[in-house]
Amino acid sequence: MALTGPAELLATWEAGLDRDAAGRALLLHRAARPETGTDALLAVPVGRRAADLFGLRRALFGERMQVRVECGGCAEAMEFDLDAAQFAAPAAGAAADGGAADGGVLRVADGGWVVDFRLPTVADLAAVSRALAGPGAAPGPPDPQQLLLARCTVSATRDGAPLPADELPGALPDTVRRLLAEAAERADPAAEITLSIACPECGEATPAELDIADHLWTELDAWARDVLLDVHLLATAYGWSEPEILALSPQRRRYYLELCADA
Repeated sequence: MALTGPAELLATWEAGLDRDAAGRALLLHRAARPETGTDALLAVPVGRRAADLFGLRRALFGERMQVRVECGGCAEAMEFDLDAAQFAAPAAGAAADGGAADGGVLRVADGGWVVDFRLPTVADLAAVSRALAGPGAAPGPPDPQQLLLARCTVSATRDGAPLPADELPGALPDTVRRLLAEAAERADPAAEITLSIACPECGEATPAELDIADHLWTELDAWARDVLLDVHLLATAYGWSEPEILALSPQRRRYYLELCADA
């Protein structure tokens, strides 16, 4: 993964200010894989993208991630540290082995059912979101998991007879659904990361989904505003341009700021 410089990171941050969460996630993914086109990034399985973003996070801000969660029982604010490497490694390993995390087809067979499916991609999630939120959505829209299943099914047969993908969600037994979910989780373990956090005050365990794109954007936003403040202070004190200030190492910038404060 190529390291992105401060000027490029600021450009990514600026471009994401007026975008929604999906647009920001795409910008971050492009920063993690600058050699990859937009269509290819949208075709990446969800867990593979998460692994890429965890890798970008480690490169930019280090291994230690600080996470804040509100207890579901007593509403106490909880803060704890996570190691970004432990979430990036499984999906990265699956992709390196050339498995389904890179777009292969998975098969589940049970009770006369044979279902071939692919892992959900970033584009699939965006399409499902549009289908549920669009003006043509029904008053009682189907479960997003059903829409996702219909999109990602390559083929499905019951006792040898083919079944159209759009009929699959309503016809599929719960046992086969469970097997599909388990197969997808094994192939793309970083697609959905849920933590269970025990509250130190009341002891209740609170489930918390870790959205690396949202977490990384929050960190990038804080970093960008700090860097722009540094630019403002140093430009005011020394008359340097933004590119000249960004070309300084963080350590050297900090030293000049300390000199300004002592003056």
